[in-house]
Amino acid sequence: MGGGAQTPALTALLCLGLCRVPGDGAQAGMFPAPSLSAQPSLVVASGENVSLSCGSDEAGTAHLLKEGGAGPLHSPEARFSRGAGVWQATFLLGSVDSTYGGIYRCYRAYSSQPYVWSLPSEPLELQVTGMYRKPSLQAQPGPSVRRGAMVALRCGSEEAMDTFLLHKVDSGAPPQRLRVLGSATAAQATFTLGPVTSAHGGTYRCYSAHSTDPYLWSWPSDPLQLEVSGGPEPSSPSRPQPDSPTASAPEDHTLENLIRMGIAGLVLLGIGLLLADAWYSHKRTRAAGQQ
Repeated sequence: MGGGAQTPALTALLCLGLCRVPGDGAQAGMFPAPSLSAQPSLVVASGENVSLSCGSDEAGTAHLLKEGGAGPLHSPEARFSRGAGVWQATFLLGSVDSTYGGIYRCYRAYSSQPYVWSLPSEPLELQVTGMYRKPSLQAQPGPSVRRGAMVALRCGSEEAMDTFLLHKVDSGAPPQRLRVLGSATAAQATFTLGPVTSAHGGTYRCYSAHSTDPYLWSWPSDPLQLEVSGGPEPSSPSRPQPDSPTASAPEDHTLENLIRMGIAGLVLLGIGLLLADAWYSHKRTRAAGQQ
């Protein structure tokens, strides 16, 4: 299947689980969906290379489509090859530019049924950086903060941007995103963190973007190292510290002591009744003997 035949069918393929592609009659949705991943990262700088790997549990042909059209795909088809116990087909996107940012999906087709495609993979969002000048990143009140305090990370751009992203490097977490109303020449977003713990420490970068092109980001800001120090870590609920508000209060044994005193009183009363009965019986015996 050539890229030209796929382009008019893309919208239908991405919107429907079972459809026919005009021009080549391919039918989608007949087999389980493959997986799609990016190496080395979903975020790639302009001019660099990225590989998209389509994985399946069976052999066949992989088809890679980009939302909005075939776009920069020079080889939209690839054969699955066996490796590490799975079948994979790799698409190399070299020297990426602004046309590469967007949503990708892959499909699988059997060699014996080239016009019958699987369900689409989960969407993969590829972000391209280096489209705009890098913003600045500052910490208020400073890059060194005590545990339990609040810190504001301010990302500012000298360009008219309306979207900012804060990314903690090597965290594996997706970046935080904020929309702002900037001026015609500059904009700034404030990301508030806290109460901070040692987990907040690390290296941060921020990016700026336009909401109209959400997959095209600026160059990253210079790295900001956030240091967290001083003060104890929040105590675990299962092992509260003695001075913690969540620590257990001294136990009240008043009720327990009252119960014990009551039982002792009953025992003493029983002993008294036994003694009185014995004395009364002894007195009756003596009186009967004197008669």
